[in-house]
Amino acid sequence: MTASSATVATPRAGLMARIVGTPSVGPLLVLLVFGTIFALTNPRFLASQNLSIILQQTVIIGTLAIGQTLIILTAGIDLAVGAIAVLGTIIAGKLVANGYDPVLSMAFAVLVCTAAGAAAGGLISGLKLPPFIVTLGILGILTAALRLISAGGAFPVRDAFLGWTGNSVKPFGFVVTYGVMIMLLLYAVVWYLLNETKWGRHVYAIGNNPEAARLVGIPVRRHLLSVYVLAGFLYGIGAWLALGRIPNADPNSLQTANLDSITAVVIGGTSLFGGRGGLVGTLIGALIVGVLRNGLTLAGIDPLWQDLVTGVLVIVAVALDQMSRRRR
Repeated sequence: MTASSATVATPRAGLMARIVGTPSVGPLLVLLVFGTIFALTNPRFLASQNLSIILQQTVIIGTLAIGQTLIILTAGIDLAVGAIAVLGTIIAGKLVANGYDPVLSMAFAVLVCTAAGAAAGGLISGLKLPPFIVTLGILGILTAALRLISAGGAFPVRDAFLGWTGNSVKPFGFVVTYGVMIMLLLYAVVWYLLNETKWGRHVYAIGNNPEAARLVGIPVRRHLLSVYVLAGFLYGIGAWLALGRIPNADPNSLQTANLDSITAVVIGGTSLFGGRGGLVGTLIGALIVGVLRNGLTLAGIDPLWQDLVTGVLVIVAVALDQMSRRRR
């Protein structure tokens, strides 16, 4: 090989290594493989109506997974995701049912969800308690609180504003709900915060090594608190999207949201050990779960088998992440 050819080959090899090493590339390939398999085995899979349904089914978990991603990037985990979102739906639904203004009711519900995130962040950053224990405790508290607030009942959502996110438009003949648009907008905004701001760089630094981050002058406690506050706000928005998707404020809803959001984040290539990953992978991970469940449903596969396959994917994703960390 001549010197000139070696010069050309090296940048190409470096580019390929960067592409392969990008955390979202693997999940994207998995999504394409699943999509190809289901498209070849069932002609209904690629129908525009079915693709629209997949997006709509991804809205709630996809939105909650944004907040979960932020927390996991700091090497934490949130087990109260679903409970906080359900709290938002119950508060908004009950206030509107009692005659309060729907806009103010939803705003108050989002504020309460943000406060729940702030409470978790305060305990974790201020008292240095383990995120697993804190969010597990908050899950138990909110589960009981939801029963008390709702008195064991549900609140049907008939208000136009609360259900507005479930309305749709048809650009180019493809049905898209406002909830899908809001979810994608949230991904874009938080992606910018993570990748183009000093705050985002500090989030990754804390996830990689909080002590090293502290030593270089990063206010670790304040940044951790801000992550949980933002996550709580996102869960509140997720509550609004949930009311548009399922017009019923039920304390028993979103029972699998905690595991589903973690699944989307992990399958999307974000490391459970913090400091590696991103929102592009999370969105792909949420779509993988949506495509997998939709394709298996079209094939007539029992939902229990769907859960089994999803669980296997999570274990494989964590195993690959662990192997990657050992190599590095």
